[in-house]
Amino acid sequence: MLDISPKTNLLEENEYKYSLQDVAEPNLYRSYFSYDEVPKVAFNHRRVPMNMPEEIWITDTTFRDGQQSINPYTVDQIVDLYKFMNRLGGPYGIIRQTEFFIYSEKDREAVRRCQDLGLKFPEITSWIRASREDFKLVKDMGIRETGILVSCSDYHIFNKLKMTRRQAMDMYLATVSDAFEAGVMPRCHLEDITRADFYGFVVPFVNELMKMSHDAKIPVRIRACDTMGYGIPFTEVSLPRSVPGIIYGLQHYSDVESEMLEWHGHNDFYKAVANASTAWLYGASAVNCSLLGIGERTGNVPLEAMVFEYASLRGSLDGMDPTVITEIAEYYKNEIGYNIPPMTPFVGRNFNVTRAGIHADGLLKDEEIYNIFNTEKILNRPAMVMINKNSGLAGIAYWINQNYRLKGDQEVTKKDDVVIKLKAWVDSEYEGGRTATLSTEELESRIEEFSNGKYKRQV
Repeated sequence: MLDISPKTNLLEENEYKYSLQDVAEPNLYRSYFSYDEVPKVAFNHRRVPMNMPEEIWITDTTFRDGQQSINPYTVDQIVDLYKFMNRLGGPYGIIRQTEFFIYSEKDREAVRRCQDLGLKFPEITSWIRASREDFKLVKDMGIRETGILVSCSDYHIFNKLKMTRRQAMDMYLATVSDAFEAGVMPRCHLEDITRADFYGFVVPFVNELMKMSHDAKIPVRIRACDTMGYGIPFTEVSLPRSVPGIIYGLQHYSDVESEMLEWHGHNDFYKAVANASTAWLYGASAVNCSLLGIGERTGNVPLEAMVFEYASLRGSLDGMDPTVITEIAEYYKNEIGYNIPPMTPFVGRNFNVTRAGIHADGLLKDEEIYNIFNTEKILNRPAMVMINKNSGLAGIAYWINQNYRLKGDQEVTKKDDVVIKLKAWVDSEYEGGRTATLSTEELESRIEEFSNGKYKRQV
């Protein structure tokens, strides 16, 4: 049967519908995932069209996936981070949603206190065990949408749940029916989609979800979860690892609209950000992230990274305030006690610090030569240079003022005693045969000593 597609305005075949393949043995894709070898990337040379949605946004899992990998946040910390996200996302809510646990009274108190702030964005959603009682709890708390786990690879269906594909599908559909009965919008987390039989299970299952959604007149959000970070952003890669193929297939064969399609990735193979951007480019409106990328194992997609990916792809921040990213980093360090690796993009203390002597010389002449963008304007993080044997009194004074953010009357000059003492110490280090650049920690220790504690070493 041929019909005009509302997406492409072309005649397309839409007669064939994929049906569940209820296999007797699990398909573990051993040619890709042998376990004793590095997972392989296979190509089939099939291209799918790029299909950027009209509107894209960020969703957050800091208080769910992120909270599973560090000490749990206090209620006050959750409220503070929620307010940071609201400010960072701007008036148009580019950070659209954030998900909460609601298992314990502490979890529910955090939800209530964030609800009491009356902020439109990010919308508060939940993540629950799939039970009638929890769906009722979601409804009673005034939460519109909740996430439920629907693991879709045979690794989970056969080896964890000890079910057949038919049994798993029936259980999942019954759970979604319970959500509809409670009047709650389900967000189905298709766990481990990058090891799943896409046309044998994922598409038939999502087709059933779409039918149920249509009959119940309640939307269903589909979250494609790259649970193990196996996703590949390159075009012409074979399923199940192809991010473009997954997004295209869910749209083309299961009629999932862009605004109902979300990508959730992990960073096991350093592809989390690239995969999330690819999901946007090929048709998913939402990418799911966590602050600083904190999450299971190697972490989630860093939310702050996708702020800049958004601006790069759209040509505008659309009201987002990236200076809040620096405030969030300082909050994690000072209030939560989380140690951010210093080289981490955008939030690490050394991300815009130039160490090489020849680079430092260029930066002091024109910071645009070695700085990725105006970090002082965009992130409230001025470009920095490291001190070496060629740093004069003026360079040392500049470093101290930048490192400690001294302004106006607080600024030191090359005549200040601490600057002169530090210069003498630096000279003695290099005269003694040192060749390496001095570390921030070394300099701060000496500055604290030479200033009699006026300038404390930053932790």
